Amino acid sequence: MRKILLFFLFIILSYILVGNILASNNMLPEDALRMRVIANSNSTYDQYVKVKVKEEVEEDLFELLRNTKDTEEAKTKVKNNIPLIKQKVGKILIKENYPLGYQVNYGKNYFPEKIYKGVTYDEGYYESLVITLGQGKGENFWCVMFPPLCMMETDHLDDIEYKSLVKEMIDKYLK
Repeated sequence: MRKILLFFLFIILSYILVGNILASNNMLPEDALRMRVIANSNSTYDQYVKVKVKEEVEEDLFELLRNTKDTEEAKTKVKNNIPLIKQKVGKILIKENYPLGYQVNYGKNYFPEKIYKGVTYDEGYYESLVITLGQGKGENFWCVMFPPLCMMETDHLDDIEYKSLVKEMIDKYLK
């Protein structure tokens, strides 16, 4: 009987905790460092180039921010590497025979509202790195560089082990 009561108590507390997290509607710290790559248009070619730029710049940023301890350190590293990021984007565009220009901007940039995996990220101006290709009228790639939320989707993290707290608790109390 005790195990059943503990199980139901755990379920209720979990429900309250998850409800509070979802109710907050935005799980990012205020000082999170964001990145956005905006395509020239929604043509297949422009979207392809956007993805190429995103992939290669993201790879470099992953390496740059790998051992970063806090947001201020991440911001300093990105700011100090803007010339290298611009150079990288230029090389990608030359390789892809992309005839339009580009801009790389670091500072307070506008981000539209985004819903990702059930969480709404509010629109607003955030400290960020924004790469705009051509006229920047196409769909964009949007992520958080620090804490490294977009970097979590890269192939570098094959050694992460995922665990379920709920499953561990259930296993513990039902044994």
